Amino acid sequence: MSSATDSHLEYSQLVAVSRLDRWRICHRLQELMIPCWCPPDGSLRVDIRDSINALLLRSVVQQFTASRPEMLDWLERCWLID
Repeated sequence: MSSATDSHLEYSQLVAVSRLDRWRICHRLQELMIPCWCPPDGSLRVDIRDSINALLLRSVVQQFTASRPEMLDWLERCWLID
């Protein structure tokens, strides 16, 4: 498979989050222009087209699901990288 073909592939990923969080996560991803939808089965589906979208998905899910101590730990590790 050529790299040109690879760049046009789209992957729909099922994201495991609570029903409460899925609407907020979906809305935020749509603000970031990442295609996503909430089917009637209660799941969240997201099209991951490239690595940037994958990182943004991870960041958004973390924002809504991580505890305060987890977020503080993550922030402290980011500061150590500089």
